[in-house]
Amino acid sequence: MNTTQHIPQNPGLVKAWISAFRPRTLPLAFSCIGMGGFMAAAYRAFDATIVILCVLTTLFLQILSNLANDYGDSIHGADSEHREGPKRAVQAGIIKAEHMKKGMAVFSLLSLVSGLLLLWVAFGAEGIYLFLIFLALGLASIWAAINYTAGSNPYGYAGLGDIFVFVFFGLVGVLGTFFLQAQTLEPLVMLPAMVCGFFSMAVLNVNNIRDINSDVLAGKRSIPVRLGPKRARLYHLFLLTAGVASAVTYVLLNFYSGWQFLFVLAVPLVIVNGLKVWQKQTSAELDPYLKQMAITTMLFVLLFGIGQVVG
Repeated sequence: MNTTQHIPQNPGLVKAWISAFRPRTLPLAFSCIGMGGFMAAAYRAFDATIVILCVLTTLFLQILSNLANDYGDSIHGADSEHREGPKRAVQAGIIKAEHMKKGMAVFSLLSLVSGLLLLWVAFGAEGIYLFLIFLALGLASIWAAINYTAGSNPYGYAGLGDIFVFVFFGLVGVLGTFFLQAQTLEPLVMLPAMVCGFFSMAVLNVNNIRDINSDVLAGKRSIPVRLGPKRARLYHLFLLTAGVASAVTYVLLNFYSGWQFLFVLAVPLVIVNGLKVWQKQTSAELDPYLKQMAITTMLFVLLFGIGQVVG
């Protein structure tokens, strides 16, 4: 991304922008789209062009959310000298706040253009009502990406981040991708959508447990801040269990082959995440398990999806 004329001449700044994109969070963006694509394939409605455009749009939205989080937490005080997690670009002074806002504007525009192209390919001129409905969802996604920690009244500071993650990384991401291909909804697909929703909430929860001390000082009322460290870890175990249970329930209600349980191969990684988050206490110890949970989610979705398609 090129938000200033100086970026091409400054490799360090290019690296800072790439770091601000937070590549380790991107598997979540791919996971919900992948789940929607796999489920469409299982129902014989797969469309590669639509899935590719869904991935591109969601990628832009995820990067937008990460840039907005970097900017918002810096101006609201969550990213301060008290922060124990990785230092952020605006907080460290590597990227100026006004340049980060320009980056947010660029990715807002990219998300909108990509989303409009996606809706045109999916619905065309004859599907104008569906086009408008999904456009509203897309604009809501852009709003949610920006206002998690940025804006005058960020909902992440009120502890509502988990709800929005469940809705957008679970229900909207999976069901939306499925509907854009199949042009209909299958009620049972709600369960795979919940898998992505619960696991995405688990990734956010690791992040918020890690940052609990600095969030308290900044007045950020995340779920771990509200629950306290021990109950936040119990909540984490609930999220992991709910994600696996949603996958099991779907297969039991729609069973036709033993291949459908292929996702069980990823369950040990889910268990490892739960145990480590329960055991580890310091921010430095917890930080690797944010990435581990994001990758575990992507692997779980991959195995689950393959199982439904080949079964």
